[in-house]
Amino acid sequence: MTDDRRRLSAPALRTFLAIAGLWRLTGEQQRLILGSPSRSAYSRWRKRVREHREITLKENALMRISAVLGIHKGLGELFANELESVAWLHKPHSVTSFGGNPPIDLIADGTLEGPMTVRRFVDAARGGLYMPPTSEEANVTPYEDSEIIFE
Repeated sequence: MTDDRRRLSAPALRTFLAIAGLWRLTGEQQRLILGSPSRSAYSRWRKRVREHREITLKENALMRISAVLGIHKGLGELFANELESVAWLHKPHSVTSFGGNPPIDLIADGTLEGPMTVRRFVDAARGGLYMPPTSEEANVTPYEDSEIIFE
């Protein structure tokens, strides 16, 4: 198990850091998502992986990174581009699971359950579960039957 963690830790953290940049996460949000390592430990981790050196993260941190990777992958399938997916993460949502807050708040709430809840929601949306429209989508006029043409 430790060999697997050692083998996966550096690439997982490098990928997490790239996603964190895309999602515009603060350093504090990044630490919360990873299980609140000390600032000095997190700084050492980042330095080592940027130098392509080995690190070994705890299983809990790897599970949290896995949740972020799953969310990122799912959003890539749900939205046409990364800007839309990042906007979705930062907008408040009326979905009960999110409590009217942006999904990013739940992802960075410091628990493992937060990012897992968002991951399950995104996975369900990918599978066809109804996803309430955002405020921009609510103003879109649906197509009329006469506008749909099959040739």
